[in-house]
Amino acid sequence: MNSIQLFEDKQVRSVWDEEKQEWFFSIIDVIEALTGTDRPRKYWSDLKTKLNKEGSQLSENIGQLKMKSSDGKFYKTDVADTEQLFRLIQSIPSPKAEPFKLWLAEVGKERLDEIQDPELSIDRALEQYLKLGYSESWINQRLKSIEIRKELTDEWKARGVKQGKEFAVLTDILTKAWSDKTTKEYKVLKGLKKENLRDNMTNTELILNMLAEASAKDISQALEPETFAENADVAQQGGDVAKTARLALEKRTGKKVVTSGNATTVIIEQKKIKK
Repeated sequence: MNSIQLFEDKQVRSVWDEEKQEWFFSIIDVIEALTGTDRPRKYWSDLKTKLNKEGSQLSENIGQLKMKSSDGKFYKTDVADTEQLFRLIQSIPSPKAEPFKLWLAEVGKERLDEIQDPELSIDRALEQYLKLGYSESWINQRLKSIEIRKELTDEWKARGVKQGKEFAVLTDILTKAWSDKTTKEYKVLKGLKKENLRDNMTNTELILNMLAEASAKDISQALEPETFAENADVAQQGGDVAKTARLALEKRTGKKVVTSGNATTVIIEQKKIKK
């Protein structure tokens, strides 16, 4: 889960590691937030040199994760978990050090609270979508789509499908079946790169995608597939159910359901309807 956290209106890119149950933060974003420097990369480079000379092993244990940059592309970025950041902050002279430590603790607590009470996560997602300008009706569909997607992935896990590549293959099969496009082709049509496809769907696209995923889950529970090939066939069948609905709708309206419209056009259209 990638996220933008805010500390005193400064953006701090972060990634939640589900396996380790830990946040990882962009170090250069933290340095910029604490020091106000316009050259955080240079500051971090100099600090690493200083730490190494002092015999600190902190910089050697720093990992890298791909994070979205200001140009919209993803680059490998030095990241640190909460414990590493606490140690790193001690080497950065800044009056904001203590407030930042409190902020770090609160960010970690919020995520742990969400794990214990998923409704909190939904509430925060709702708040973020509203800030981005989406309508409440679209947000309701989007949140429902998250629930249905999880039900499907839980079913895949129960059938022995592996997360990662196998999940991606089944998703492609299902998406291709109902929309006539793979996930990649769908994103190209909408002019997307790393953005979330579902966040850029219209209400109708979301509904049909949900129908495909819900159908695949129900069919899987009925047929109980045992092999990956059988799961792939079920994904195809689920997508076919939604494709039948799509074709029927397009025939009656004379309009294509799958379009190049993305989040920007979706929000603009929703604002027009509201007015």
